Amino acid sequence: MSAAKKDKKKKKKEAIEEPGKELRSMNTEETSAEESGKKLKNKVYEQELTKLHVELVKLQEWVKEKGLKVCIVFEGRDGAGKGGTIKAITERVSPRVFRVVALPAPSDREKTQMYAQRYIPHFPAAGEVVIFDRSWYNRAGVERVMEFCTEAQAKRFLEVVPHFEKLMVESGIILLKYWLEVSPEEQTRRLESRIDDGRKIWKLSPMDLKSYSRWDDYTKARDEMFAATDTPWAPWYVAKSESKKRVRLNIISHLLSKIPYEELPREKVKLPERKKINKYTSPEYLYKFIPEVF
Repeated sequence: MSAAKKDKKKKKKEAIEEPGKELRSMNTEETSAEESGKKLKNKVYEQELTKLHVELVKLQEWVKEKGLKVCIVFEGRDGAGKGGTIKAITERVSPRVFRVVALPAPSDREKTQMYAQRYIPHFPAAGEVVIFDRSWYNRAGVERVMEFCTEAQAKRFLEVVPHFEKLMVESGIILLKYWLEVSPEEQTRRLESRIDDGRKIWKLSPMDLKSYSRWDDYTKARDEMFAATDTPWAPWYVAKSESKKRVRLNIISHLLSKIPYEELPREKVKLPERKKINKYTSPEYLYKFIPEVF
């Protein structure tokens, strides 16, 4: 084996065993497909996404049939691509099986509750896949960095959450945690693109603007979060998200590999014969048709 191959294999092993170690050097390396001149073409992306959507439907039917309980957590900086990835996962499956949970800021009442209390009611029951667009890890990230909680509260959270997640797993929940990692340059480009885009301006909240200037604070919080909560029963999986298309395909492929499933037999679908039509005559009615602008 050549020295280059050995080095590559070593880095891959380190990335699996210690996610934070690889992340520390990501900001100085050219890791994105675009930077290396290998931009993913739309046609290829759509073809691969279609294949993965078919597999997600198979997974959906398996989850319903076997009564699995799946919980997927997405975390990452603002503009890392969490929302787009979640949309790519859910756009062809049933919202009755795949539920997305994106909680607003806690109410005054919720602030007096046990911290995890507002998240627990959203946990999956049998036959459900619940996707958290940000989660209880708010305490380790935005709440800690923006000082919405005390340092003592943040540290206590990091001590307790591995035990909390062990209880989740022991109760039968399949827990997958993803961190989407984006470079400061790409984050800036994405956030700037929201300013003058009427479709995206809602994504640029006052909190995003305040958080933007605290890159190193978030990096430190992320590293401490990994060190405390990257456990054998609930490991963190890191996805490089410089390319939105690639990270969506990579994450869907990975989650499919982490949840054992099989394609269930399905009877061949055939439309029944339709009864003879035009036997019924509708009464005169002034329908309110919408204008055909297009």
